[in-house]
Amino acid sequence: MTSLPFKTDPKLDLVLERNIDVPVDLVWKAWTTPEHLKHWFCPKPWMVTECEIDLRPGGIFRSIMRGPEGQEFENIGCYLEVVPNKKLVFTDTLLPGYRPAANPFFTAYLLLDGNGERTRYTAVAMHGNEDARKKHEDMGFHDGWGTVVTQMVAFIKAGFKPT
Repeated sequence: MTSLPFKTDPKLDLVLERNIDVPVDLVWKAWTTPEHLKHWFCPKPWMVTECEIDLRPGGIFRSIMRGPEGQEFENIGCYLEVVPNKKLVFTDTLLPGYRPAANPFFTAYLLLDGNGERTRYTAVAMHGNEDARKKHEDMGFHDGWGTVVTQMVAFIKAGFKPT
């Protein structure tokens, strides 16, 4: 099992853990292929209209989410660590090329542990202070991130074709 290289701190970190009944390689493809990620990455009726992924440390991870009334929210950051089928670490604290961001919010760890047709899915959102953590929780972290995992599983089970 892939483990976190740190102890989570409930004052700063939000954690979502699930056992999902889809294979780890398909979860990885859903997370790392822009055209796949667009189908599930934000809770409906929101949608991802743009996604850019350069899957390497320092590479860009960017998405634009659009709400039902047309409001848009851009997320831009970079990958810190990429271990295929095991771990993605990304942050909005740094922009592509490790350029410091003006308004950092969190760093995310996605850990995947495959077991046949099932995957242990762990997501951790690390924040720099308690206020940022609370803001993220109040924005609906558990419901939102939980919903997108459910949407991702449904997308995979609907028979998407990994590229």
